[in-house]
Amino acid sequence: MRKLDEIAADRLRAALDDAEDAKAAKRLMVAIAYKDGVDVETISRRYGIPQSTVYYWLDRFESMPIDDALRDEQRPGRPPKFSAAQRAEVESWLEAPPAAVDIDADGWTATLLRDHIYDTFDVEYSVAHVSRTFLE
Repeated sequence: MRKLDEIAADRLRAALDDAEDAKAAKRLMVAIAYKDGVDVETISRRYGIPQSTVYYWLDRFESMPIDDALRDEQRPGRPPKFSAAQRAEVESWLEAPPAAVDIDADGWTATLLRDHIYDTFDVEYSVAHVSRTFLE
């Protein structure tokens, strides 16, 4: 029994029409190619992904609904240093000049914002992280 025997190619094509991101579209194109008889080695070369990943994606399509198979599983990682409320507060600071929070400066810089985050929340970030996260 081949993988994906229980999934109609039309269902995969319909999901591809509705795909909202490139990763989901790529997974669906891999599954459709497989359903069309393309072997895993060729799919791997064609899409530039390891054969083990192709098998993993095909197994996901077999074991869960299509919509679930398209999304990555939750991965563990470092917990955020900020709560959603704290992040919202920082973003609100940026809507006004620094003087609105009693800082004598003409405008926000990454260094100024980093220092104010530390003074307010006792949370340390690098200047680069502050710039990427809040100012870009």
